[in-house]
Amino acid sequence: MSLFRTAARVAVASSVHGRVQERQRQRWGAQSAAPDTLGQPVPPATPPAALDASLAQLKQLGELRDAGILSQAEFETKKALILGPSA
Repeated sequence: MSLFRTAARVAVASSVHGRVQERQRQRWGAQSAAPDTLGQPVPPATPPAALDASLAQLKQLGELRDAGILSQAEFETKKALILGPSA
């Protein structure tokens, strides 16, 4: 009978383990979707490729402004578009 008792204990432990994992997954999912401490949602991380492209565009805009092709106001407008709402 001890073999059956051991098998029953293993089944219960496995079931409990699965429920704990599922509960943790739900909690962690809720935490990642929760707002930060200031009540604002946490912005998604900017991928490195997008960041490189934005920096290249800003560099080009700076060069155009320095060359006199863009005015300061035009530069600021374009910069705000590139940086998005977080800027």
